[in-house]
Amino acid sequence: MLLFKGQTGRKVILEKQKRTVAFLTLGCKVNTYETNAMEKLFLDAGYEITEFTKKADVYIINTCTVTNMADRKSRQMLHKAKKNNPEGIVVAAGCYAQAAGEELTKDMAVDLVVGNNRKSEIVTIVENYMGEMECSYYVTDKLFAEKNYEELTIDSAGDKTRAVIKIQDGCNQFCSYCIIPFARGRVRSREIDDIVSEVERLVAGGYKEVVLTGIHLSSYGVDLDPWREGLEHSDFVALSGRPLLAVIERISKISGLERIRLGSLEPRIISEAFAGELAGLDKVCPHFHLSLQSGCNETLKRMNRHYSAEEYYEKCEILRRYFDNPAITTDVIVGFPGETEEEFEQTKEFLSKIKFAQMHIFKFSPRKGTKAECMENQVEENKKTLRSEQLIELEKHMRQQYMQQFTGTFQNILFEEEIQIGQQIYQTGHNERYVKIAVLSDVDCQNYIHQVKITGFLNNDILLGEK
Repeated sequence: MLLFKGQTGRKVILEKQKRTVAFLTLGCKVNTYETNAMEKLFLDAGYEITEFTKKADVYIINTCTVTNMADRKSRQMLHKAKKNNPEGIVVAAGCYAQAAGEELTKDMAVDLVVGNNRKSEIVTIVENYMGEMECSYYVTDKLFAEKNYEELTIDSAGDKTRAVIKIQDGCNQFCSYCIIPFARGRVRSREIDDIVSEVERLVAGGYKEVVLTGIHLSSYGVDLDPWREGLEHSDFVALSGRPLLAVIERISKISGLERIRLGSLEPRIISEAFAGELAGLDKVCPHFHLSLQSGCNETLKRMNRHYSAEEYYEKCEILRRYFDNPAITTDVIVGFPGETEEEFEQTKEFLSKIKFAQMHIFKFSPRKGTKAECMENQVEENKKTLRSEQLIELEKHMRQQYMQQFTGTFQNILFEEEIQIGQQIYQTGHNERYVKIAVLSDVDCQNYIHQVKITGFLNNDILLGEK
């Protein structure tokens, strides 16, 4: 389907070497990767990358739609881009563009709408628009039918010291609250040789750590030969993580790569065999983000999560048997439809039992088109806020308890950036368990791994170390 949108004012036609493009990324690590890939496409086409806050000829906002707040933020940033340069071309790309594209065509701050699985065409789309081709809507209507992984590549992750690598797109799980399967489509996996080649290029460029990510990382490979033979399309559990393990094993052999970090995992992928094989690969960081959402079984059923709280607990115990003090982190939704005070207390008690290293707390946000939007017994906003505040306090307590354990130990830090607190200059980075650590020094250590002794806390979120 193609929609056309009239535009007031003139389009800016510039010599290619003078064109500038600015990017802004909202949302998840997959979006981060895709923004880096789009930057590469524009650089290869002769554009100059500039900061989003500056005047640019083209603005690309890679949007997010995971919550109502994400939608709002996406709209705000699109309007901010048009304010930065009223004559610039403002492009809404990504998940919000996919989910609400027709609505965005009515927004006079937006010139182009580019959905998912069209990002590889972004330069051509922008230049066609510059050339007076009035089509402004590029959204794949039948994304569910799309079976091919969109080929995007990166040579750099910008000024970051760790590189995010997207290896999978789409999700087949259809949790009752989640719009993402509708915005991303079915599972589509990247060929392993392409992944290995990209990591080799990044390591050759100086990157020491990579993060493997996807929309549903645990489903990697269910659509690829030979893994899919004899399996239902969504049966990632039956594969026991073998395709993902194959990727990790291949890239762990790359000389110069020091760390492999994993994005969010489905709890059901964790088994004795999976954890045992991971533990045998010394480059794998003992940092595991296992999405939970609720510690109450009745709530989990309404969410269409396919595990119980007891099963989740056992997965955490498996990880703790195979890894020394792993950092287990999670996401939790409060105020899901039908969540009673008793159910909330069950969740709170369960979180305390697990002792997470870090939690991300979200208030339930009804998404148009999902089953949860129409569920009975919607929780009042003030109750969501109160429950959220309780879990945020619990999260702070558990996070500091976890961090406290490192006092007096020696930790290997991949230094990432310099910060200033008062008059003091600190070099900061993370250990393998993704605990942030600072060292008092004005010597730039970025992208170096050094061992430091942890002496205490710099503040509530950062440990203090000394060389």
